[in-house]
Amino acid sequence: MLKNQSEFTIYENDQLKNYFDYHIYFFKYEGIIRETILKYKFRDKSYLYKTFTNFFIKNEKFCRFLENYDIIIPVPISKKRNKERGYNQSGLIATDLSKKLDLELVNNCLYKTKNVIEQSKLSKEEREDNIQGVYSLKNSNILIDKKILLVDDIFTTGSTVNECCKVLRQENIREITVLTIAKD
Repeated sequence: MLKNQSEFTIYENDQLKNYFDYHIYFFKYEGIIRETILKYKFRDKSYLYKTFTNFFIKNEKFCRFLENYDIIIPVPISKKRNKERGYNQSGLIATDLSKKLDLELVNNCLYKTKNVIEQSKLSKEEREDNIQGVYSLKNSNILIDKKILLVDDIFTTGSTVNECCKVLRQENIREITVLTIAKD
């Protein structure tokens, strides 16, 4: 179905407006990758998380890059969206990666507090305004001085992960790397 590529892309953040240090992604958001992610996210194909995590962990360079990370956090979705979909697509990937890479899964500190219009239904220009102020922190003392891997499915404009990282940066965090399956 999907062919594993030997390389992944590490984007080092050099923009002041971004709150993350690195962004790692494996694919361009097009073709069969796009179709597969859309099935995973919107057509009740939750089992596809295993396909994606297997791509990640079979890449030795990727696994070595993450050896010094402490915590893995999925981008949260609202309670309403979780109830509709039945799962958090980023949460499934983060949970599986935490087990396979021996990273501590933390899914009780970053919360989506507002149910807003889905980012996928908005233009690139509308996304940043739509997502502002919708995340909050609880139990954040466990994040202090940690290197964090934040997991999401798709990086389009980066508004969602950047807003999450902005909230996470309220604590004294050493480093935040964003991991997505694909980048638009």
